[in-house]
Amino acid sequence: MKSNWIKYVFIIFIIAILIFAVFKIRQDQENSQLEEETSSSEQEQIKEIKVGIASLDTINPILSNNKNVQDITKLIYEPLVNLSADYKAEPCLATEWAKQNDNSYLIKLRENVRWADGQRFTAEDVRFTIDRLKEVSSIYSYNVQYVISVDVVDDYTVKINLDREVPFFEYYLTFPILSKDYYEGEDFTTTAKNSQPIGTGRYKIDTVEASNIVLVKNEAWWNIKDEPLTLEKITINLYSSIGELYNSFKVGNLDLVATDNTSLTEYIGTIGYTPKELKGRNHTFLAFNTQNTLLSRLEVRKAISYSIDKDNIVSSVFNNQAIASNFPLDYGSWLCQDADTSSGYNVEQAKQVLQEAGWTYRSNSWQKTENRRTQRIELNLLVKASDSSRVAVAENIKAQLETQGIRINIVQANDDEYTNRINSKNYDIALCTLTLSTTPDLTTFFGDGNLANYTNEEIASIMNEVKNTTDENVLKERYSRLIEIYKTDAPYLSLYNNKYIVAYNSGLVGELTPNWFSSFYGVEGWYK
Repeated sequence: MKSNWIKYVFIIFIIAILIFAVFKIRQDQENSQLEEETSSSEQEQIKEIKVGIASLDTINPILSNNKNVQDITKLIYEPLVNLSADYKAEPCLATEWAKQNDNSYLIKLRENVRWADGQRFTAEDVRFTIDRLKEVSSIYSYNVQYVISVDVVDDYTVKINLDREVPFFEYYLTFPILSKDYYEGEDFTTTAKNSQPIGTGRYKIDTVEASNIVLVKNEAWWNIKDEPLTLEKITINLYSSIGELYNSFKVGNLDLVATDNTSLTEYIGTIGYTPKELKGRNHTFLAFNTQNTLLSRLEVRKAISYSIDKDNIVSSVFNNQAIASNFPLDYGSWLCQDADTSSGYNVEQAKQVLQEAGWTYRSNSWQKTENRRTQRIELNLLVKASDSSRVAVAENIKAQLETQGIRINIVQANDDEYTNRINSKNYDIALCTLTLSTTPDLTTFFGDGNLANYTNEEIASIMNEVKNTTDENVLKERYSRLIEIYKTDAPYLSLYNNKYIVAYNSGLVGELTPNWFSSFYGVEGWYK
């Protein structure tokens, strides 16, 4: 009896062990599956994008001459003053700025900023960066060309002294700031630290390899609480040529490419991406010498402006790889967005303004007799002979105007002669192209010695007022009035801007509002 009882207990014990073993195995399997699912879920939740740089010279933005580098490094390094998507100056490492007099600015710095290595950002970093920009050849050297000294008032205040008055100087403070302590004792241009410099921006360099540079979000970024970074990782793939970069984008290995190459579709086709076409910085226009006998007459300038079809130029000369323009700031500037800047193409209106001023159309030309002397509208158009596209534009303008009875003689000048004629104002009409500044300053067009020999007392008053205020309402109102006068007086005729293209993978999620200053507005919310 006792033997049977022991046998039953043993059997029950064995069954219990087997049940426990089965339960344990199942639990381990479930835990393993859960871990795999969690790992997979975490992997899916990592938000990342891939961008590219062709022909990398250095990742140091001050030393690099590569436009890709300038654009991408805005994610790593920060300026004193940033530009918004509509080109408005806004605080970044500087919290405020004040014009003390014509030649000096006092700038207050943000106090809660740390470099990626944990060191404090201070005024010494600002002075160090400006000193380096004065010493080396940099794409940003232009920004500090008028700076003669930087005074450190305290850890978070600097005074920048200029050798002349610079309207809207705060817009020049958009260069990246680098760390003085990081470069202390190093040769700035040759140090190995340039391969992995540190910044204060939203992202920091994690790894540097021969084929790529990986950025990760900077958890110590000073504004991370107000602007959380959904995008966690950015891989910068490196390519030996721009063609290789374009091909990589074409096959889906990159999420974004920005370029002013108007032949982009020849490289990447038209499928699998969304293009954003923007006005670039190169602005082409006609300058009317308002001191010329004929061009001093408003009706002649207006008739020419009404008689030129800009869309015809863009389509026939540039195959629509440029964008018609009506004013120097109409590339998206906040000071020009709501303004009606164009008189418009209207040949009937051109005839009307001439007729109302006493001109008569005879023998295929406009004529007017004053003091028993008959004159015809015949003018010289100065163009740089070495620029074949501008010569083609001049020929197009000549053909358009001559069908309206306005005779044009094209003067093709070599580079030196063209420059000399521009400087001496030795032309009737000049076909000009300028690379526009990041500032809304229009001194080139309306200041002393401007290209049109144009004077207007109200314009002069407006120009003086806008350079001495930061009040946005005043600026908006005064620029609106300036544009009205421009449209009425027609001292210039804006023609077109080059085209800047940002193409992004159709699978990229997020709001993209690029301009030619930066392609990465809102990047913290992107992912694929």
